[in-house]
Amino acid sequence: MSALTPPDALPATLGALRDSGRAPVPVKEEVRRALLKRMRAGRPRLPGLVGFDATVLPQVERALLARHDIVLLGERGQGKTRLQRVVAGLLDEWSPAVEGCPVNDDPFAPVCPRCTEAAGRLGEDLPVVWRHRGDRYTGKLATPDTSVADLVGDVDPVRLAQGAALDDPASLHYGLVPRANRGVLGLDELPDLAARVQVALFGVLEEREVQVRGYALRLPLDLLVVATANPEDYTDRGRIVTPLKDRFGAEVRTHYPLTAEDEEALVRQEAAPAGRVLVPGHLVAVVARFARLVRGSASVDARSGVSARFALAAVEAAAASAERRAALTGEKAAVARVADLASAVPALRGKAEFAPGEEGREGEVLDHLLRRAAAEVFRERFTEEELEPLKAHFAGGGTAEAGAGAAAADLLASVGPLEGLGVLADRAARGGALPGADGAPDGPDAAAGETAAALELAMEGLYLTRRLSKADLGDEEDGGPGPAGDRSVYRT
Repeated sequence: MSALTPPDALPATLGALRDSGRAPVPVKEEVRRALLKRMRAGRPRLPGLVGFDATVLPQVERALLARHDIVLLGERGQGKTRLQRVVAGLLDEWSPAVEGCPVNDDPFAPVCPRCTEAAGRLGEDLPVVWRHRGDRYTGKLATPDTSVADLVGDVDPVRLAQGAALDDPASLHYGLVPRANRGVLGLDELPDLAARVQVALFGVLEEREVQVRGYALRLPLDLLVVATANPEDYTDRGRIVTPLKDRFGAEVRTHYPLTAEDEEALVRQEAAPAGRVLVPGHLVAVVARFARLVRGSASVDARSGVSARFALAAVEAAAASAERRAALTGEKAAVARVADLASAVPALRGKAEFAPGEEGREGEVLDHLLRRAAAEVFRERFTEEELEPLKAHFAGGGTAEAGAGAAAADLLASVGPLEGLGVLADRAARGGALPGADGAPDGPDAAAGETAAALELAMEGLYLTRRLSKADLGDEEDGGPGPAGDRSVYRT
């Protein structure tokens, strides 16, 4: 049956399902077949994951082909949870289950007492429902207060009060793991589970069953388990108990993007600036390099990692700064500039764990690394020949006002007509701009904003390479002096 068949055309009873010729397939075999099919067709196997093609994904694919449960080991913000969801995308689009079953029983082989009784009583008329693959992924963030009852199940006091006997399986309330039956179970931060809770998962991973509070009831579960852990969790916050680690078929180490190009591609894929705003290509490149420099800095605790969310937050905060400027100055197009990113640095201090001894210097460290990132992109995007007209403007005593509080028109007017300005704009735009959630501004105002953004990058680069000076002017848009850097003047 085609995976694209609309739900209303799918069989509604066990008999109709049997007549359709559909045979039951275990979850791991279902994932394995889909993965092989994509490989043979040359299609993306696990799409949406940047920088893992030659490292992480081959290991994950081998584990899935071997029908192994997987534990993903890596620092925060490396895409481990995203990878769990992408693996769930290999499930069939629609899958049958017994209607009303709390553990999503296979109509051909029900296992819970309720469905077993219903199958015996209704036979081929057993009602069937269809679950979309999106409903077959169950995610759980493990926390120290997670109990065995949360994961496996417990006696339901309401059902006892309604007359169910204590030794009656009908008195049970199934936990998250049984309810994830016939799907993908994602367990995030596995070491945060107490050791006794991890022990309760032994049977799930090896015998594929659960037992609830000593009941003789056993549920043979059909699951693919993909867990995540941070390496520090093994020693600092908790650990995965050895027998549980042994029950995972594969341990895969994830990583941050290995190249600046991968980092930039990740930002472009994941960042979602709010509103109608434009983040120029050179600013995306600055953010990518900024994140890499922070991650590699001796002032930052490398053990805790610097999440990919750091770069995403930086882009989104810079876009918000551009929107703020447009609202205050009356600009018709919000286009982010380097100064917008600098103004966003204070909001990023909580996204990195700093090394001992750096207390009180967090903002200073981030400012320094941002300047380094901007200087790298400046050198990469512009040649000395392309900068000659701008340098001549300042050599002749000219100045220019810029900053997060300066409108694009004011910035362009401060340098006047400048030969080669279009070339600078074209060079800075390489890689393409990132639009906001409501689209990108267009027309002459947007073009002027991008040109002003390129000009500010060039001036900031000349300042960072010590060929210009820069002084803060403040800003009176809000009725008083603004923060340092809101308006600055460049001169020789």
